[in-house]
Amino acid sequence: MKTKVFVDGQEGTTGLQIHERLVLRTDVELITIDPAKRKDTAAKAACLNAADIVFLCLPDAAAKESVALVTNPQTCVIDASTAHRIDPAWAYGLPELGDDYRARIRASKRIANPGCHATGFTLAVKPLVKAGLVPADFALSCFSITGYSGGGKKMIADYEVNPPPTLRSPRPYALGLTHKHLPEMRAHAGLAGDPIFSPVVANFYKGLSVSVPLPLAQLPGNPSPASIHAALASAYAGEKFVRVLPLGDEQVLDGGFFDVQACNDTNRADVAVFGHAGQVIVMVRLDNLGKGASGAAIQSMNIHLGLDEGTGLAV
Repeated sequence: MKTKVFVDGQEGTTGLQIHERLVLRTDVELITIDPAKRKDTAAKAACLNAADIVFLCLPDAAAKESVALVTNPQTCVIDASTAHRIDPAWAYGLPELGDDYRARIRASKRIANPGCHATGFTLAVKPLVKAGLVPADFALSCFSITGYSGGGKKMIADYEVNPPPTLRSPRPYALGLTHKHLPEMRAHAGLAGDPIFSPVVANFYKGLSVSVPLPLAQLPGNPSPASIHAALASAYAGEKFVRVLPLGDEQVLDGGFFDVQACNDTNRADVAVFGHAGQVIVMVRLDNLGKGASGAAIQSMNIHLGLDEGTGLAV
């Protein structure tokens, strides 16, 4: 029997990506709604409750409204908005964070899909906090550069339809230091406070790299780059979609440069450690539309259904 799936918000960037991946699968039956009835509450409720899996690709308020319409106890909701990412009643859809995360995704009917920046940051930091290498109250900072597709349809149009000269160069944003991913970054990395987070959008379609600098001499025990790398390698050993790159291997770089688009069109995140005995940078790159959005959502669906979590996803 095929799994019935409804994508609420299929017209958006993440919704389209989920639909494009699922339409190729023979084990999935996609439920569609008449475009003229997308705002018809009764019609939407019928689609939501007929589905085994619902993907919500909506703004926060609209996502909450859709969740309230789900009355079928067998319907699993996977929400790509920020509305439920630190809600304890919802599983957090980043299974690589630990066996408890994977188990909750498998068992829960409510799964919050992580943010793209938060995915990179948490993959970089949580194993180090868990291993005691980085104290939970350490003053961390984080720099992230991403392609413009992360801004959705309007930003994509801004960059692709007669773009002004101001869009040629990278653009720092969220300069009030209240980015919407910060609560989940703090909660799921196990931190006592928010990192100083500096995101930048640049003139390329997709791809993302998160950088977390660590002054080793200021950390307990003055850990070495090798010990930082070893903790990350141990945390992700055996994971299909997280690859820890070799320490000190020049082949990791492209002529000395780190390619932030190297994971595009995959559901993979690459973790790298660069630096020397005094300081390192932990870098994580991923496709902001893949492991940072639609690919992660489908991975959670696969886990919940008891399938190989890589079904329909590229490594």
